[in-house]
Amino acid sequence: MSARDAILGRMRRQLGGAATDGERRAAVKQRLSKHPMGIIPGRAQIGHAKQVKMFIERAESVQATVKRVASPDDVPKAVSAYLRARNLPASVRMGSDPLLKAMPWAAAKSLEVKAGPSDGNDLAGVSHAYAGIAETGTLVLTSGPANPTTINLLPDHHFVVIDAADITGDLEAVMAKLRKTSRKGPLPRTVNLVSGPSRSADIEQTLILGAHGPRALHIIVVGNSK
Repeated sequence: MSARDAILGRMRRQLGGAATDGERRAAVKQRLSKHPMGIIPGRAQIGHAKQVKMFIERAESVQATVKRVASPDDVPKAVSAYLRARNLPASVRMGSDPLLKAMPWAAAKSLEVKAGPSDGNDLAGVSHAYAGIAETGTLVLTSGPANPTTINLLPDHHFVVIDAADITGDLEAVMAKLRKTSRKGPLPRTVNLVSGPSRSADIEQTLILGAHGPRALHIIVVGNSK
């Protein structure tokens, strides 16, 4: 036993703490399981199909655009159509997310797909959302090589792909899911909550899009509701 372990051991005993790691873990688990939940509004405690509908309505109410597709294979076509309709370059930036990489981007022959974080010179980027919150139309984006945060913030046009199954009613449900999945690996360093494109009305209360990030957010919802 090191001097550090001896000192911490004495402190635990004086505080009346459990003597072994197993006992301490059990005590923490019991405390967390009995921790009271905050009040969760009932408006989003509805069937999943209605949650997806609410998510889309809330997202569109904060200037996001939404496209529903039946399959992940339809995503590259939806991205290309968006760029073409707005006369934008046929080029997007994305990370190493397995779901995104498995999509048939090569089938969109005119579309250039660049890999890795954005350096600020990309007009469009694609991310995969960890979850969606129906109550507020909010996307939950986790950081890492799979979905670099620079893609969330730097391109003018941000595409976010979300599986309909990952849309839930409220933030509390998302945080519970994040805690559960993190047991199999480390927590992401950053969790970004995104509700619509970047905007500000600080100057004369005039709404400006793209004030601190993307000026356009296009959400692609994949799959049908349960």
